[in-house]
Amino acid sequence: MPRIIDRLYAAVEDKGHVCLGLDTDLSYLPQDFSDSYISPREKIFHFNKRIIDATLDVAAVYKVQIAYYEALGIDGFLAYSQTLQYLRDKGAIVIADVKRGDIAKTAEMYAKAHLEGALEADFITVNPFMGMDTLKPFYPYLKTGDKGLFALVATSNPGAGDLQGITAADGESVSEKLGRMLEREGEQFLGKCGYSAIGAVVGCTNREQTLRIRQRLPRTFFLIPGYGAQGGKAEDMKDYFKNGNGGVVNSSRGILLAYKKPEFSGLPFDEAARAETIRMREEIKSAV
Repeated sequence: MPRIIDRLYAAVEDKGHVCLGLDTDLSYLPQDFSDSYISPREKIFHFNKRIIDATLDVAAVYKVQIAYYEALGIDGFLAYSQTLQYLRDKGAIVIADVKRGDIAKTAEMYAKAHLEGALEADFITVNPFMGMDTLKPFYPYLKTGDKGLFALVATSNPGAGDLQGITAADGESVSEKLGRMLEREGEQFLGKCGYSAIGAVVGCTNREQTLRIRQRLPRTFFLIPGYGAQGGKAEDMKDYFKNGNGGVVNSSRGILLAYKKPEFSGLPFDEAARAETIRMREEIKSAV
């Protein structure tokens, strides 16, 4: 079976750049749909299932943000686990957005929790700001070829520059230095596509910074947040990829709540989600 990074590369070639974020909040559900189910677990899982079924052929990958599920306690964890399992049963590629970052045995337990068992995903997001040793407990999973990481490098939030943008005497920012470290670490996990199973989370809200990071990281696949609601535009992304590949662009609320947009008025929420995914895919494809 192809390495997971090669599968992701192929999915982008086949389906485009959309990473569909299942950051599902109960308030996002249409009232008539929500009333059809009793428990939060049922409401969220069946909403997710409808979205997944409608977009499998047009979304390259799905990202499931664990915080939305943790907030609901045990019921939320069950919905989270069910959603991950359903995606993987459908052959979809799944990023668990868990942003774990710790050392030694604790990091090893995070790896075990999210790369196998009831919460298993194909990729997980990690926070490497405690140092490169935070990543090493995940390496046994990466060596199988079946798993990957996306490490925070340059995030899309307004305060990202408070620390990530600090510039050293040599002119490099913290994000740029961190990116170069990840590029070196990733060389041991390269796929046939030329990219590593250690990818980087690089937001699209600071074009100049993102371009500098891309130039320094030719073998690092990007997970790109910040599109749409946070201000990132498709036309800013044409240089974030190489030969039209090498990254996916996340959208969560923009797709999950597409049924509320005037242009999709009257469409069921899953059909609206599909229409918005296709619109986003074509917008990015045109720009790239």
